[in-house]
Amino acid sequence: MDKNTTKDKKKSTNGFPTIQPNAAGIDIGSASHFVAVPIDRDDQPVKEFLSFTDDLIAMVAWLKKCGITTVAMEATGVYWIPVYEILEQNGFEVKLVNARHLKNVSGRKTDVLDCQWIQRLHSCGLLDSSFRPEDQIIQLRGFIRHRSVLVEEASSKVQHMHKALVLMNIQLKNVISDITGVTGMKIIRAIVAGERNPEKLANHREGKCKNDEKTIAKSLRGNYRSENIFSLKQALEIFDIYQLKIQECDQEIAKLLTLFEDRRDTQKRNDPSPRSPRGRKTSAEGLFALNLQKELKRMAGVDITEIPGIDTTTGLKLISEIGLDMSRWKTTKHFVSWLGLCPNNKVSGGKRLSSRTKPVPNRAAIALRIAASTLYKNKTALGAFLRRLKARLGPAKAITAAAHKIARQLYVMLKTKTSYTELGNKYYEERYRDRLVKNLKKKAEDLGFALIAKPNDAVTA
Repeated sequence: MDKNTTKDKKKSTNGFPTIQPNAAGIDIGSASHFVAVPIDRDDQPVKEFLSFTDDLIAMVAWLKKCGITTVAMEATGVYWIPVYEILEQNGFEVKLVNARHLKNVSGRKTDVLDCQWIQRLHSCGLLDSSFRPEDQIIQLRGFIRHRSVLVEEASSKVQHMHKALVLMNIQLKNVISDITGVTGMKIIRAIVAGERNPEKLANHREGKCKNDEKTIAKSLRGNYRSENIFSLKQALEIFDIYQLKIQECDQEIAKLLTLFEDRRDTQKRNDPSPRSPRGRKTSAEGLFALNLQKELKRMAGVDITEIPGIDTTTGLKLISEIGLDMSRWKTTKHFVSWLGLCPNNKVSGGKRLSSRTKPVPNRAAIALRIAASTLYKNKTALGAFLRRLKARLGPAKAITAAAHKIARQLYVMLKTKTSYTELGNKYYEERYRDRLVKNLKKKAEDLGFALIAKPNDAVTA
């Protein structure tokens, strides 16, 4: 380490001018972290600290001794989180940097050189900090992500129950829409309890079930083998455990939501909670012990569920990922670029090589794409926009473009606290037709022709 340090002492005198003299760089690892400070702050400007808490405390003390005020580090898995938090708690300015911005010269890849390279770039002011929301949003995001994991695990147990039923040739999934509904769960629990009579099992049918008891009983005649019953029983027990854990997670989320600041205008705080438009699914409100739509409006200062495609569950997930402070992004363009929902500008030699969106694994962008994919039959301006682009560009690009529009509207609503204005499907079609006619007239004039509308021509939007 001393040999490399001596070489780098000579090299560090050349390069860009120093803008932040009190900057340090950390190369994050799973077992240890390499920390580099300016060469004039310590006889050994590069040190290795283990990932134990006591070693992190020693690292903080050493950085303070060297007069460091700002630290840059690369986001490596989840190993950076304890380092980030302990540095932030001790008053350091911490910059979490995208790994794409830290690419070193090829052939010079060691932990020592990496931390020195990070320190050098940071001291020259060449690194931008990645987005990290405030602590309250981080807590909410942790609960929401953990809940998603529980839901996914519970869904895998539903698949196991499906498989056990199919192996016994019990075609329950062909006569009821969801085996985890009231009818399906009552029948499965009765089978696990030892009931084999199809007619008695079919008596558990609820009134809203589409098929009658005779059809359901026919689907329940199967080969009840002991090994498959055992698999069904264990899958059901684990599924019930996950449902219990999901409820406990919901309670923690509900407690945290009540602690958020009321961002509504003073005049609007006593207004009754708005009703959801007809046809919108609001079953997500039953997940928590409070009105989720009302809580979202109180937290955000505006009802983001007014945007087509965004229900209460999606709205809560978006807030947990992007936070409530839109000043972190200068404009809507910066916001959609961070989400990875804007065209990529890849140009070389004056020629545009590609305009595909960047592959950004952003959970908020995924949620927006899912919200946009639900608008195919939606009679709104966004629904009409999605259908038009789908016919011209295909479903994938149309969904990305619609998600882009939703993201821009979400940014404006959260930043300006203005309500969403729905223009309607008809307005969008008329506006699109006017723009199309205008372009046709211009093209006709360029070719020396005149575009004349037929008299009394009824055009349907």
